[in-house]
Amino acid sequence: MKNLIQTIKNIWKIEDLRARILYTLGILLIYRLGSYVVLPGVDPSQLAALERQTDDGLMGLLNMFSGGAFSNASVFALGIMPYISASIIIQLMTMAVPYFQKLQKEGESGRKKINQITRYLTVIVTAAQAPAYIGNLVNQLPPQAITPFDPNILSPSGFFWIYSVIILVAGTMFIMWLGERITDRGIGNGISLIIMIGIIARLPFALVGEFVSRLEEQGGGPVIFLVEIVSLILVIIGVILLVQGTRRVPVQFAKRIVGNKQYGGARQYIPLKINAAGVMPIIFAQAIMMIPVTLVGFSSSENAGWFIRNFSDFTGFAYNFTFALMIIVFTYFYTAMTVNPSQMAEDMKRNGGFIPGVKPGKKTADFLDNVMSRITLPGSIFLAIVAILPSFAIIAGVNSSFAHFYGGTSLLILVGVVLDTLQQIESHLLMRHYDGLMKTGRIKGRSSMGMG
Repeated sequence: MKNLIQTIKNIWKIEDLRARILYTLGILLIYRLGSYVVLPGVDPSQLAALERQTDDGLMGLLNMFSGGAFSNASVFALGIMPYISASIIIQLMTMAVPYFQKLQKEGESGRKKINQITRYLTVIVTAAQAPAYIGNLVNQLPPQAITPFDPNILSPSGFFWIYSVIILVAGTMFIMWLGERITDRGIGNGISLIIMIGIIARLPFALVGEFVSRLEEQGGGPVIFLVEIVSLILVIIGVILLVQGTRRVPVQFAKRIVGNKQYGGARQYIPLKINAAGVMPIIFAQAIMMIPVTLVGFSSSENAGWFIRNFSDFTGFAYNFTFALMIIVFTYFYTAMTVNPSQMAEDMKRNGGFIPGVKPGKKTADFLDNVMSRITLPGSIFLAIVAILPSFAIIAGVNSSFAHFYGGTSLLILVGVVLDTLQQIESHLLMRHYDGLMKTGRIKGRSSMGMG
């Protein structure tokens, strides 16, 4: 406790770090206040139906990522997810479109152009999602909750649709701008911090709701709640290990898994990680799994077909099996995008490095490729298990709002961003010759997660 207090004092002593932290907190406060600003023409006292709709399932997940703005019919209702979707699309295009490949090789100027294109694409994605959100709002709320009305059909006028879509697009772009401000003038990783603060904002309500439900007659009592908390802590520890990952694979272990019997030599490592793809496969898969909700236009599942009903069921077998399978596939895909064995082999050869018993050049590249293919499988399976844990928690009787914190994208993002933020603060402290946050070793952040 004494060391913690001293560390906080050290942080406060560093003027630049103090200013960055206060600036970041100020921006995050603006974001949280904006999530309670309701769309013009919507009566905030009649949002009960929308809140019930976002209690569980994919709607609950969308509401969590927006920090509750979705259920508040806020100007920030769509959150930062359209930007994430646009970023994923651009990343995929850098693999297939020569123009984007060329931009990627142009350094800083190319990166700026890609960022600008991502912003334009964010506007398009948000403009496509906004009418679906407004349609859901109209379907869920009573007629008197939305004004102005068209008296001929007793529904919101076309003007309401037009200005609401414009406001939702502007809201998402403003959130993106806030994230960029944090990245430039705050403690960095602004978009990730905005997602994280939205998730954390739902935690107290979910925790209190779960505790109250356990105190009810059929709830199981405080003992069950304590068991849930212990289980959550164990899951968090497992996720922390996954986030930090294995940063270096021992050469002897690598040779075993590819069937090479030549061990020999001192203990050496190669720069491969079991979880090279990080959280991106879950984000990719989650974005695709939300398509059924978009297709059904946020309408009631009774009017949807078998496919949409089953793939909109957050706890259903079809949803979770497909979700887990997609995560495994995307883990291999994203690992192939980020890890280039040929480039690694060339760098090792150029720097005079080598793997004992393996010839430099193509042989080394093939060896690294085989090792990466084999160690990616357990990492992808573990990632898939973490992603579907919330569904098992819901089936076990945990409140759906609280169950989201048992795994999935939300928990991985929380742990990854927290560790990365602590790592950046620690870097500022160590740079100015103060003790870091951890004396037993350096904190590993999202550099091991592969998140941008």
